[in-house]
Amino acid sequence: MANHELVLGQNPDLALGQNPHPHDLVMTPTHNLGLRSRHTLGLGHSHHSLGLGQTHDNDHDHDLGLGQAHDHDLGLGQTHEHEHDIDLSHHHDNRLVLGHTNELALGQSHEPDSEAHNLGLSDSHELTLAEQHELDENIDHLTMDPAQELALQTAHDMSNNQLVVAQTTPVIQSRVLAVNPDYQLVVGQEFPDVKSCRRAIRDAAIACHFEIQTVKSDKTRFTAKCAADRCPWRIHAAKLPGVPSFTIRTINDSHSCSGIGHLGHQQASVQWVANSVEERLRENPHYKPKEILEEIHRMHGITLSYKQAWRGKERIMAAVRGSFEEGYRLLPQYCEQVVRTNPGSIATVYGDPEDNCFRRLFISYYASIYGFVNACRPLIGLDRTLLKSKYLGTLLLATGFDGDGALFPLAFGVVDEETDENWIWFLSELQALLEANTENMPRLTILSDRRKGIVDGVEFNFPTAFHGFCMRHLSESFRKEFNNTMLVNLLWEAAHALTVIEFEGKILEIEEISQEAAFWIRHRPPRLWATAYFEGTRYGHLTANIVESLNSWLLEASGLPIIQMMESIRRQLMTWFNERREASMQWSTILVPSAERRVSEAIERARGYQVGRANEAEFEVVSPHEGTNIVDIRNRCCLCRGWHLYGLPCAHGVAALVSCRQNVHRYTESCFTVATYRKTYSQTIHPIPDKSLWAELVDGSSGVENRIEKLINPPKSLRPPGRPRKKRVRPEDKGRVKRVVHCSRCNQTGHFRTTCAAPI
Repeated sequence: MANHELVLGQNPDLALGQNPHPHDLVMTPTHNLGLRSRHTLGLGHSHHSLGLGQTHDNDHDHDLGLGQAHDHDLGLGQTHEHEHDIDLSHHHDNRLVLGHTNELALGQSHEPDSEAHNLGLSDSHELTLAEQHELDENIDHLTMDPAQELALQTAHDMSNNQLVVAQTTPVIQSRVLAVNPDYQLVVGQEFPDVKSCRRAIRDAAIACHFEIQTVKSDKTRFTAKCAADRCPWRIHAAKLPGVPSFTIRTINDSHSCSGIGHLGHQQASVQWVANSVEERLRENPHYKPKEILEEIHRMHGITLSYKQAWRGKERIMAAVRGSFEEGYRLLPQYCEQVVRTNPGSIATVYGDPEDNCFRRLFISYYASIYGFVNACRPLIGLDRTLLKSKYLGTLLLATGFDGDGALFPLAFGVVDEETDENWIWFLSELQALLEANTENMPRLTILSDRRKGIVDGVEFNFPTAFHGFCMRHLSESFRKEFNNTMLVNLLWEAAHALTVIEFEGKILEIEEISQEAAFWIRHRPPRLWATAYFEGTRYGHLTANIVESLNSWLLEASGLPIIQMMESIRRQLMTWFNERREASMQWSTILVPSAERRVSEAIERARGYQVGRANEAEFEVVSPHEGTNIVDIRNRCCLCRGWHLYGLPCAHGVAALVSCRQNVHRYTESCFTVATYRKTYSQTIHPIPDKSLWAELVDGSSGVENRIEKLINPPKSLRPPGRPRKKRVRPEDKGRVKRVVHCSRCNQTGHFRTTCAAPI
């Protein structure tokens, strides 16, 4: 008997060649062989025909060749739809030797009394399998073992006949065309309507990894077939008479194809993606498209594009929160609900008279108006942020500051674009609400980036107000111009300087480093930003810092439909008012915590001061390091200007008050007391019912009918495609001439030495 060495080469072609280790079986990682019965293997001379069970369901042909060109057919018994033809040749130097009593058992063997299948080799080299049972009963499965190991059990010792599995070139695994019980389709199965029928067939195709092609689809029937050529799978469903239900009439559920050969799926539409992740998105609206892709690939084995996942998410979110177009259309009703649920609030929307396209929205809650007019500092910061939704727009903000220094949002405006005209309109609305809610409007201090529209709006609506630069905008422009951290720090120190002498000293330090920087600073009037020159009272606030402070939740809200965005803002305000109101009830001090700390520090510093009294109100305070300062407790001022600028007694003022046994807390501004702070948040911002209830809650007045008929269309400008800018363009940067750079190597302009390409 000739010895043969069996080598299974790369799939699909297998070749037997010489191997230094006799009786080695080299097998690709796509085969895991399991035989339950005991088989007696005998080898003759020539042709060999072998029947094996195979669990793979594709139709690839695998050929096995041995040295010489003899034909050896390996016939695979089919447990699924996979045929492997192995071509064997005879080679005298490469032999697989099995003794005449050797039995080869792959996998688990049956009981000893089970009938054996004798594998005999005839003189013509034909290897045949004598079956005494059905092959399907003897062969359990043929699958790939991850460890790529093939276990051998023999009736006798096979130490000299080893079967070794070797790693060869990996083979791309194909999908198994198996029917998932959850998606099984049977004749007589009923569906509520044709859409449900189509959806069930589509889901079954995706689950079983084959694509379908619609043959006929209308209101009464639906016919589809497998998209693969010559595959017999076909299904037909029709409407039941007298009812909208559909039932499967006929189905041929056998496939001759191997399923789809690519990673996508024709039936995996955007709507299918939306239906697949709807429940997850309702639980977690922050579910990202990337996470959707990963889940679909894990659950269904389908690879989709990012755009499909994003569009599927947007479709579900539109159903949950409403579409962007619906948000603009319902704005008049929303404004009506704001006024109805929060009496005294202001909510108005304006559209273009010609086509009713959205232009402006202004909302201010009565709780904010009351708190600002009666308890907040007379200080307002103005800022804006761009909307990140489907349509372009800008959110305008007017914010006050409570006694503890926290932001106190006063009014919000949404405009189709940021223009000088829209800023003037926003400030006119702000002035109207303040004038309507106070008899004697205090002299305000306003901080902004001082763009032209804001300057004109403040001058027209608040002619007596002090209008200063927000130092954040100014310092960012300065940093862009000179990109020097030391200069920026000196600029901030100059802005914080309380006296003119101290301010001029900082400017001289800047001039020593860069005369251009000093010239840039002097070009901006210090009365608009420097504390030493500013005439208004900022209480230590040099920046409005609104958007950056609210960015944690405002950034997310700016990407929602307009009504959802305003509702997100309202909920945040409602939560703030309640939390701060409850927190203030726990305070036992006279002043708010931040003011209490500042006064305590001033009392500690005043211990080393010497106080001389000129009369009942005027004092001379001498300190070792600061020299002499004059304090007037009647007018609440000090020569250092700290008392006047911050609204709290400075260390010199505290020393004078303590010397005459006065209560320091009585000489602070009323906005710093706990009683006033509680008054700031005494009113409540009430919730607004769901939009599905608005029609039921509207009173039946004639004015309501007119408002309901008013519809607002989305703005004309859509967001352009592409990634938006991360850094906004400051108004003061527009039209600015860039600095001219010089190369120290070639003495030319426009590049640096490191990027110089001029020849040496």
